[in-house]
Amino acid sequence: MVSTPLGRVVPRHAESAVAEALTDTRVVLINGARQSGKSTLVKQVAKGRTAEWRDLDREFMRQGAVSDPEGFVDFANMMIIDEIQRVPELLLAIKAQVDTDPRPGRYLLTGSARILGLRALPDTLVGRMETIELWPFSQGEIDSTPDGFIDAIFTHGADLRHTSEISRAEYGERIIRGGFPEAVSRANARRRQRFFNSYVGDLLSRDVNELSEIERLPDMHALIRLLAARSGQLLSRQPLGRELGLPTSTTHRYLSLLEEVYLIKRIPAWSRNLSNRAVGTAKVAFVDSGIAANLLSVDARGIVRPNGFFGPLLEGFVLMELARQLTWSESQIDLYHYRTKDGVEVDAVLENRRGQVVGIEVKASTTVRADDFKGLRHLADRLGDDLIAGIVLHTGTQTLPFGDRMRAMPVSALWEVG
Repeated sequence: MVSTPLGRVVPRHAESAVAEALTDTRVVLINGARQSGKSTLVKQVAKGRTAEWRDLDREFMRQGAVSDPEGFVDFANMMIIDEIQRVPELLLAIKAQVDTDPRPGRYLLTGSARILGLRALPDTLVGRMETIELWPFSQGEIDSTPDGFIDAIFTHGADLRHTSEISRAEYGERIIRGGFPEAVSRANARRRQRFFNSYVGDLLSRDVNELSEIERLPDMHALIRLLAARSGQLLSRQPLGRELGLPTSTTHRYLSLLEEVYLIKRIPAWSRNLSNRAVGTAKVAFVDSGIAANLLSVDARGIVRPNGFFGPLLEGFVLMELARQLTWSESQIDLYHYRTKDGVEVDAVLENRRGQVVGIEVKASTTVRADDFKGLRHLADRLGDDLIAGIVLHTGTQTLPFGDRMRAMPVSALWEVG
Protein backbone atom coordinates (compact mmCIF):
# COMPACT_ATOMS: atom_id res chain seq x y z
CA MET A 1 0.00 0.00 0.00
CA VAL A 2 1.07 3.58 -0.56
CA SER A 3 2.01 5.70 2.42
CA THR A 4 0.36 8.90 3.61
CA PRO A 5 1.92 12.09 4.99
CA LEU A 6 2.36 12.12 8.74
CA GLY A 7 1.90 15.50 10.35
CA ARG A 8 2.52 17.47 7.16
CA VAL A 9 -0.29 19.76 6.01
CA VAL A 10 1.40 21.76 3.25
CA PRO A 11 3.97 20.87 0.57
CA ARG A 12 7.34 20.99 2.33
CA HIS A 13 9.14 23.02 -0.32
CA ALA A 14 6.69 25.93 -0.26
CA GLU A 15 6.99 27.35 3.26
CA SER A 16 10.66 28.37 2.96
CA ALA A 17 10.08 29.80 -0.52
CA VAL A 18 7.27 32.06 0.73
CA ALA A 19 9.19 33.16 3.82
CA GLU A 20 12.22 34.03 1.70
CA ALA A 21 10.12 35.99 -0.79
CA LEU A 22 8.58 38.08 1.99
CA THR A 23 12.01 39.35 3.03
CA ASP A 24 12.61 41.31 -0.19
CA THR A 25 9.33 41.51 -2.13
CA ARG A 26 6.46 43.88 -1.46
CA VAL A 27 3.68 41.56 -2.61
CA VAL A 28 3.85 37.75 -2.56
CA LEU A 29 1.15 35.71 -4.30
CA ILE A 30 0.63 32.01 -3.57
CA ASN A 31 -1.24 30.73 -6.59
CA GLY A 32 -2.53 27.22 -7.13
CA ALA A 33 -5.42 24.79 -7.24
CA ARG A 34 -8.12 24.89 -4.63
CA GLN A 35 -7.56 22.47 -1.73
CA SER A 36 -3.79 22.37 -2.34
CA GLY A 37 -3.02 23.89 1.08
CA LYS A 38 -2.65 27.62 0.32
CA SER A 39 -4.56 28.90 3.35
CA THR A 40 -2.82 26.45 5.68
CA LEU A 41 0.55 27.49 4.27
CA VAL A 42 -0.24 31.15 4.85
CA LYS A 43 -1.18 30.44 8.48
CA GLN A 44 2.16 28.72 9.04
CA VAL A 45 4.15 31.50 7.40
CA ALA A 46 2.24 34.19 9.33
CA LYS A 47 2.96 32.68 12.76
CA GLY A 48 4.63 35.27 14.98
CA ARG A 49 3.91 38.15 12.55
CA THR A 50 1.47 41.01 13.05
CA ALA A 51 -0.95 40.48 10.20
CA GLU A 52 -4.52 41.29 9.19
CA TRP A 53 -6.41 38.40 7.52
CA ARG A 54 -9.09 39.02 4.88
CA ASP A 55 -10.94 36.06 3.34
CA LEU A 56 -12.70 36.96 0.10
CA ASP A 57 -14.67 33.71 0.11
CA ARG A 58 -16.83 35.45 2.72
CA GLU A 59 -19.63 37.52 1.26
CA PHE A 60 -19.36 40.46 3.66
CA MET A 61 -15.59 40.68 3.01
CA ARG A 62 -16.17 40.78 -0.74
CA GLN A 63 -18.79 43.49 -0.35
CA GLY A 64 -16.38 45.63 1.64
CA ALA A 65 -13.59 45.08 -0.88
CA VAL A 66 -15.78 46.02 -3.83
CA SER A 67 -17.26 49.07 -2.09
CA ASP A 68 -13.98 50.58 -0.88
CA PRO A 69 -10.87 48.93 -2.37
CA GLU A 70 -8.48 51.61 -1.12
CA GLY A 71 -9.77 51.49 2.45
CA PHE A 72 -9.89 47.68 2.41
CA VAL A 73 -6.15 47.32 1.82
CA ASP A 74 -5.01 50.27 3.96
CA PHE A 75 -3.10 48.57 6.78
CA ALA A 76 0.29 49.46 8.28
CA ASN A 77 1.51 45.88 8.79
CA MET A 78 1.25 42.71 6.71
CA MET A 79 -2.14 42.04 5.18
CA ILE A 80 -3.16 38.54 4.09
CA ILE A 81 -5.87 38.38 1.43
CA ASP A 82 -7.24 34.93 0.67
CA GLU A 83 -8.66 34.18 -2.82
CA ILE A 84 -7.68 37.51 -4.38
CA GLN A 85 -9.17 36.50 -7.74
CA ARG A 86 -12.64 37.04 -6.24
CA VAL A 87 -12.04 40.83 -6.25
CA PRO A 88 -9.18 41.53 -8.70
CA GLU A 89 -9.87 45.28 -8.45
CA LEU A 90 -7.97 45.18 -5.16
CA LEU A 91 -4.68 44.79 -7.02
CA LEU A 92 -4.81 48.39 -8.23
CA ALA A 93 -5.32 49.61 -4.65
CA ILE A 94 -2.45 47.37 -3.48
CA LYS A 95 -0.21 48.83 -6.18
CA ALA A 96 -0.92 52.34 -4.86
CA GLN A 97 -0.10 51.23 -1.30
CA VAL A 98 3.23 49.55 -2.11
CA ASP A 99 4.31 52.42 -4.37
CA THR A 100 3.81 54.76 -1.42
CA ASP A 101 5.33 52.40 1.16
CA PRO A 102 7.75 49.95 -0.54
CA ARG A 103 8.60 47.88 2.54
CA PRO A 104 8.90 44.14 1.74
CA GLY A 105 6.25 41.76 3.00
CA ARG A 106 3.35 44.22 2.87
CA TYR A 107 0.86 41.83 1.27
CA LEU A 108 0.58 38.06 1.19
CA LEU A 109 -2.08 36.97 -1.29
CA THR A 110 -3.54 33.61 -2.28
CA GLY A 111 -5.39 32.76 -5.49
CA SER A 112 -7.06 29.74 -7.04
CA ALA A 113 -6.79 31.05 -10.60
CA ARG A 114 -3.86 32.29 -12.63
CA ILE A 115 -4.08 35.99 -11.74
CA LEU A 116 -2.43 37.18 -14.94
CA GLY A 117 -5.15 35.41 -16.93
CA LEU A 118 -8.08 37.13 -15.24
CA ARG A 119 -10.22 39.10 -17.66
CA ALA A 120 -10.92 41.85 -15.12
CA LEU A 121 -7.31 42.36 -14.07
CA PRO A 122 -6.60 46.11 -13.91
CA ASP A 123 -2.87 45.94 -13.25
CA THR A 124 -0.27 43.18 -13.03
CA LEU A 125 1.94 44.62 -10.28
CA VAL A 126 4.95 44.15 -12.53
CA GLY A 127 8.18 44.40 -10.54
CA ARG A 128 6.29 44.50 -7.25
CA MET A 129 4.95 40.97 -6.90
CA GLU A 130 6.52 37.51 -6.74
CA THR A 131 4.32 34.52 -7.56
CA ILE A 132 4.84 31.11 -5.97
CA GLU A 133 2.80 28.29 -7.48
CA LEU A 134 1.50 25.69 -5.05
CA TRP A 135 0.68 22.27 -6.44
CA PRO A 136 -0.92 19.26 -4.75
CA PHE A 137 1.54 17.03 -2.89
CA SER A 138 4.35 15.43 -4.87
CA GLN A 139 5.05 11.76 -4.22
CA GLY A 140 8.20 12.69 -2.32
CA GLU A 141 6.24 15.02 -0.06
CA ILE A 142 3.78 12.21 0.67
CA ASP A 143 6.53 9.64 1.31
CA SER A 144 9.11 11.98 2.93
CA THR A 145 11.64 11.11 0.20
CA PRO A 146 14.12 13.48 -1.49
CA ASP A 147 12.32 14.58 -4.72
CA GLY A 148 15.70 15.30 -6.29
CA PHE A 149 15.63 13.55 -9.66
CA ILE A 150 15.96 16.61 -11.89
CA ASP A 151 19.03 18.02 -10.14
CA ALA A 152 20.53 14.52 -9.90
CA ILE A 153 20.10 13.64 -13.58
CA PHE A 154 21.59 16.93 -14.75
CA THR A 155 24.52 16.42 -12.36
CA HIS A 156 25.24 12.72 -12.92
CA GLY A 157 23.67 12.05 -16.32
CA ALA A 158 23.56 8.40 -17.36
CA ASP A 159 25.72 7.47 -14.34
CA LEU A 160 22.65 7.88 -12.13
CA ARG A 161 21.36 4.58 -10.75
CA HIS A 162 18.18 3.68 -8.89
CA THR A 163 16.58 0.46 -7.68
CA SER A 164 12.89 0.40 -6.78
CA GLU A 165 10.64 -1.77 -4.63
CA ILE A 166 7.43 -0.27 -6.00
CA SER A 167 5.22 -2.63 -7.98
CA ARG A 168 3.17 -1.83 -11.07
CA ALA A 169 0.01 -2.17 -9.00
CA GLU A 170 1.30 0.37 -6.49
CA TYR A 171 1.98 2.87 -9.26
CA GLY A 172 -1.68 2.43 -10.16
CA GLU A 173 -2.68 3.15 -6.56
CA ARG A 174 -0.60 6.31 -6.53
CA ILE A 175 -2.22 7.55 -9.74
CA ILE A 176 -5.72 6.89 -8.36
CA ARG A 177 -4.92 8.67 -5.08
CA GLY A 178 -3.38 11.78 -6.57
CA GLY A 179 -1.84 14.46 -4.39
CA PHE A 180 -4.55 16.68 -2.92
CA PRO A 181 -4.12 16.69 0.89
CA GLU A 182 -7.81 15.90 1.43
CA ALA A 183 -7.72 12.95 -0.99
CA VAL A 184 -4.45 11.59 0.43
CA SER A 185 -5.93 11.62 3.94
CA ARG A 186 -8.96 9.58 2.86
CA ALA A 187 -8.01 5.89 2.89
CA ASN A 188 -11.52 4.86 1.82
CA ALA A 189 -11.76 4.82 -1.99
CA ARG A 190 -15.44 5.78 -2.05
CA ARG A 191 -14.83 8.80 0.21
CA ARG A 192 -11.98 9.85 -2.05
CA GLN A 193 -14.22 9.59 -5.11
CA ARG A 194 -16.78 11.83 -3.43
CA PHE A 195 -14.09 14.41 -2.79
CA PHE A 196 -13.05 14.38 -6.46
CA ASN A 197 -16.68 14.62 -7.66
CA SER A 198 -17.39 17.57 -5.38
CA TYR A 199 -14.11 19.24 -6.26
CA VAL A 200 -14.72 19.19 -10.02
CA GLY A 201 -18.38 20.15 -9.66
CA ASP A 202 -17.61 23.14 -7.44
CA LEU A 203 -14.67 24.19 -9.61
CA LEU A 204 -16.77 24.35 -12.77
CA SER A 205 -19.90 25.84 -11.25
CA ARG A 206 -18.12 28.51 -9.22
CA ASP A 207 -14.52 29.24 -10.18
CA VAL A 208 -14.77 28.74 -13.94
CA ASN A 209 -18.02 30.67 -14.17
CA GLU A 210 -16.45 33.43 -12.09
CA LEU A 211 -13.76 33.87 -14.73
CA SER A 212 -16.03 33.64 -17.73
CA GLU A 213 -19.69 32.71 -18.05
CA ILE A 214 -20.11 29.24 -19.55
CA GLU A 215 -23.01 28.94 -21.97
CA ARG A 216 -23.49 25.19 -21.48
CA LEU A 217 -21.93 23.60 -18.41
CA PRO A 218 -22.53 20.02 -19.69
CA ASP A 219 -20.18 20.79 -22.60
CA MET A 220 -17.45 21.69 -20.12
CA HIS A 221 -18.02 18.44 -18.20
CA ALA A 222 -17.80 16.48 -21.45
CA LEU A 223 -14.61 18.31 -22.40
CA ILE A 224 -12.79 17.48 -19.18
CA ARG A 225 -13.70 13.78 -19.52
CA LEU A 226 -12.24 13.79 -23.03
CA LEU A 227 -9.11 15.50 -21.73
CA ALA A 228 -8.74 12.92 -18.96
CA ALA A 229 -8.76 10.15 -21.57
CA ARG A 230 -6.05 12.02 -23.49
CA SER A 231 -3.78 12.75 -20.55
CA GLY A 232 -0.20 13.02 -21.76
CA GLN A 233 -1.32 13.34 -25.39
CA LEU A 234 -1.33 16.20 -27.88
CA LEU A 235 -3.87 18.92 -27.23
CA SER A 236 -5.52 19.49 -30.61
CA ARG A 237 -8.39 21.95 -30.34
CA GLN A 238 -10.13 21.20 -33.63
CA PRO A 239 -10.62 17.42 -33.11
CA LEU A 240 -11.82 18.10 -29.55
CA GLY A 241 -14.27 20.70 -30.81
CA ARG A 242 -15.61 18.41 -33.53
CA GLU A 243 -16.14 15.57 -31.09
CA LEU A 244 -18.08 17.86 -28.75
CA GLY A 245 -19.85 19.83 -31.47
CA LEU A 246 -18.23 23.07 -30.31
CA PRO A 247 -16.64 25.86 -32.37
CA THR A 248 -12.84 25.89 -32.20
CA SER A 249 -12.94 29.33 -30.57
CA THR A 250 -15.18 28.04 -27.78
CA THR A 251 -12.99 24.99 -27.25
CA HIS A 252 -9.93 27.25 -27.03
CA ARG A 253 -11.64 29.46 -24.44
CA TYR A 254 -12.74 26.48 -22.35
CA LEU A 255 -9.22 25.01 -22.38
CA SER A 256 -7.75 28.32 -21.26
CA LEU A 257 -10.25 28.51 -18.40
CA LEU A 258 -9.38 24.98 -17.25
CA GLU A 259 -5.71 25.91 -17.21
CA GLU A 260 -6.38 29.15 -15.35
CA VAL A 261 -8.09 27.26 -12.50
CA TYR A 262 -5.26 24.70 -12.32
CA LEU A 263 -7.23 21.69 -13.53
CA ILE A 264 -4.96 21.03 -16.51
CA LYS A 265 -1.45 22.01 -17.54
CA ARG A 266 -0.14 22.41 -21.07
CA ILE A 267 3.34 21.10 -21.85
CA PRO A 268 4.74 23.12 -24.80
CA ALA A 269 6.50 21.60 -27.78
CA TRP A 270 10.31 21.67 -27.81
CA SER A 271 12.45 22.87 -30.70
CA ARG A 272 15.88 24.41 -31.07
CA ASN A 273 14.06 27.07 -33.08
CA LEU A 274 12.42 29.32 -30.46
CA SER A 275 9.71 30.49 -32.85
CA ASN A 276 8.69 26.88 -33.52
CA ARG A 277 8.12 26.33 -29.79
CA ALA A 278 5.44 28.99 -29.83
CA VAL A 279 3.42 27.35 -32.60
CA GLY A 280 3.99 23.66 -31.85
CA THR A 281 1.08 21.65 -30.47
CA ALA A 282 1.19 21.32 -26.69
CA LYS A 283 0.52 18.21 -24.64
CA VAL A 284 -2.07 18.20 -21.87
CA ALA A 285 -1.71 16.77 -18.38
CA PHE A 286 -4.16 16.89 -15.49
CA VAL A 287 -2.66 18.73 -12.55
CA ASP A 288 -3.86 15.88 -10.34
CA SER A 289 -3.88 12.28 -11.58
CA GLY A 290 -6.56 11.30 -9.05
CA ILE A 291 -9.06 13.68 -10.65
CA ALA A 292 -8.24 12.37 -14.14
CA ALA A 293 -8.67 8.75 -13.04
CA ASN A 294 -11.94 9.54 -11.29
CA LEU A 295 -13.30 11.24 -14.41
CA LEU A 296 -12.53 8.02 -16.30
CA SER A 297 -14.23 5.89 -13.61
CA VAL A 298 -11.21 3.66 -13.05
CA ASP A 299 -10.07 2.30 -9.70
CA ALA A 300 -6.77 0.87 -8.48
CA ARG A 301 -7.54 -2.60 -9.87
CA GLY A 302 -9.13 -1.50 -13.11
CA ILE A 303 -6.39 0.95 -14.08
CA VAL A 304 -3.75 -1.75 -14.64
CA ARG A 305 -6.01 -3.99 -16.74
CA PRO A 306 -5.89 -3.87 -20.56
CA ASN A 307 -7.57 -0.67 -21.81
CA GLY A 308 -7.56 0.63 -18.24
CA PHE A 309 -5.93 3.97 -19.20
CA PHE A 310 -2.77 3.09 -17.24
CA GLY A 311 -0.40 4.25 -19.98
CA PRO A 312 -1.80 7.76 -20.60
CA LEU A 313 -2.52 8.36 -16.91
CA LEU A 314 1.03 7.28 -15.97
CA GLU A 315 2.48 9.68 -18.54
CA GLY A 316 0.40 12.58 -17.19
CA PHE A 317 1.38 11.57 -13.63
CA VAL A 318 5.10 11.67 -14.55
CA LEU A 319 4.78 15.01 -16.37
CA MET A 320 3.21 16.61 -13.29
CA GLU A 321 5.79 15.13 -10.91
CA LEU A 322 8.43 16.76 -13.12
CA ALA A 323 6.48 20.04 -13.20
CA ARG A 324 6.23 20.11 -9.40
CA GLN A 325 9.93 19.37 -9.01
CA LEU A 326 10.91 22.22 -11.32
CA THR A 327 9.56 24.67 -8.72
CA TRP A 328 12.29 23.73 -6.23
CA SER A 329 15.16 22.32 -8.30
CA GLU A 330 18.47 24.16 -7.95
CA SER A 331 18.92 24.59 -11.69
CA GLN A 332 16.70 26.72 -13.93
CA ILE A 333 15.14 24.08 -16.17
CA ASP A 334 12.13 24.09 -18.51
CA LEU A 335 9.79 21.23 -19.38
CA TYR A 336 8.68 20.44 -22.94
CA HIS A 337 7.70 17.50 -25.11
CA TYR A 338 9.08 16.63 -28.55
CA ARG A 339 7.36 15.37 -31.70
CA THR A 340 8.46 15.52 -35.33
CA LYS A 341 6.21 15.69 -38.39
CA ASP A 342 7.14 12.05 -39.00
CA GLY A 343 5.72 11.05 -35.62
CA VAL A 344 8.98 10.57 -33.70
CA GLU A 345 8.20 11.44 -30.07
CA VAL A 346 9.85 12.03 -26.71
CA ASP A 347 7.37 12.34 -23.84
CA ALA A 348 9.33 14.92 -21.83
CA VAL A 349 12.28 17.14 -22.68
CA LEU A 350 14.07 18.94 -19.84
CA GLU A 351 16.40 21.76 -20.94
CA ASN A 352 18.62 23.99 -18.84
CA ARG A 353 19.82 27.50 -19.69
CA ARG A 354 23.01 26.17 -21.31
CA GLY A 355 21.00 24.19 -23.83
CA GLN A 356 21.74 20.84 -22.19
CA VAL A 357 18.89 18.35 -22.44
CA VAL A 358 17.55 15.27 -20.68
CA GLY A 359 14.98 13.30 -22.68
CA ILE A 360 12.43 11.10 -20.91
CA GLU A 361 10.11 8.41 -22.24
CA VAL A 362 7.41 6.87 -20.05
CA LYS A 363 6.49 3.19 -20.38
CA ALA A 364 3.76 1.49 -18.36
CA SER A 365 5.40 -1.94 -18.69
CA THR A 366 7.87 -3.57 -16.29
CA THR A 367 10.19 -4.51 -19.16
CA VAL A 368 11.93 -2.20 -21.63
CA ARG A 369 13.00 -2.96 -25.20
CA ALA A 370 15.58 -1.32 -27.44
CA ASP A 371 12.77 0.05 -29.64
CA ASP A 372 11.53 2.10 -26.67
CA PHE A 373 14.59 4.34 -27.13
CA LYS A 374 13.79 5.25 -30.75
CA GLY A 375 12.75 8.83 -29.99
CA LEU A 376 15.59 9.35 -27.51
CA ARG A 377 18.19 8.15 -30.02
CA HIS A 378 16.73 10.51 -32.62
CA LEU A 379 17.13 13.31 -30.08
CA ALA A 380 20.72 12.22 -29.37
CA ASP A 381 21.58 12.32 -33.08
CA ARG A 382 20.18 15.82 -33.29
CA LEU A 383 21.74 17.21 -30.11
CA GLY A 384 25.11 15.48 -29.96
CA ASP A 385 26.92 16.23 -26.71
CA ASP A 386 24.11 18.51 -25.55
CA LEU A 387 22.05 15.44 -24.66
CA ILE A 388 23.04 14.54 -21.10
CA ALA A 389 20.93 11.39 -20.91
CA GLY A 390 18.00 9.60 -22.49
CA ILE A 391 15.85 7.89 -19.84
CA VAL A 392 12.99 5.44 -20.26
CA LEU A 393 11.01 5.47 -17.02
CA HIS A 394 9.29 2.12 -16.47
CA THR A 395 7.35 0.26 -13.78
CA GLY A 396 10.04 -2.37 -13.17
CA THR A 397 12.66 -2.32 -10.42
CA GLN A 398 16.11 -1.95 -12.03
CA THR A 399 18.23 0.63 -13.83
CA LEU A 400 19.67 -0.92 -17.00
CA PRO A 401 22.00 0.45 -19.73
CA PHE A 402 20.81 0.60 -23.35
CA GLY A 403 23.80 2.16 -25.04
CA ASP A 404 25.61 5.48 -24.90
CA ARG A 405 23.81 7.77 -22.38
CA MET A 406 20.67 5.64 -22.65
CA ARG A 407 19.18 4.14 -19.48
CA ALA A 408 16.00 2.38 -18.39
CA MET A 409 15.08 3.48 -14.86
CA PRO A 410 12.14 2.91 -12.46
CA VAL A 411 9.53 5.69 -12.33
CA SER A 412 10.06 6.04 -8.58
CA ALA A 413 13.48 7.57 -9.25
CA LEU A 414 11.54 10.81 -9.67
CA TRP A 415 10.91 11.11 -5.95
CA GLU A 416 13.32 8.61 -4.32
CA VAL A 417 16.58 9.96 -5.77
CA GLY A 418 18.34 12.60 -3.69
